[in-house]
Amino acid sequence: MQAMQYEITLPADYDMGIIRHRVATRGSALDDFAGLGFKAYCVREREEHGVNQYAPFYWWDSGEAMNRFLWSDGFRGLCDSFGRPPISHWLGVEVVRGPARTATTAVRTSESIVDGEAPADAVARARTDTVGDSVYATVLAIDLRRWELTRFTLHAGEVPARQGIHYRVLHLSDPGQRRA
Repeated sequence: MQAMQYEITLPADYDMGIIRHRVATRGSALDDFAGLGFKAYCVREREEHGVNQYAPFYWWDSGEAMNRFLWSDGFRGLCDSFGRPPISHWLGVEVVRGPARTATTAVRTSESIVDGEAPADAVARARTDTVGDSVYATVLAIDLRRWELTRFTLHAGEVPARQGIHYRVLHLSDPGQRRA
């Protein structure tokens, strides 16, 4: 299991309607992508978040599927439009599905796994805050280079007030849920 996200920061005066249109017309292309757990088409907008950003988050069932996507014409099209983005990549620990039937917002938090702490203990601690009534899914993943635990939670409705990076979800491709 793998998790990845790229954040394409756009100019302050960028028309985010362009991104909304792109997602509306192309987002369903991954709705049945084999090996994709889910893709959340996330944005941050200057008026709400202080920055214009297109920031999709992916949960992959396999590295093979992730590679197939990264070498595809679809990803090449994104690179042609915005330049090749740096991609954050994490080893997936688990995804916990919540009771919500859709996702409209998301939050990503990260915390260091301190020297001397067993990674399994950090994951067990993070599991205590993975599911609530508004939760669609929570991903727990680790950046092994930095020994940092990342939690990415998709919510139906507004994200509860908490620290982290907040997003709007424009579309959710979830072939993994269809198989569950």
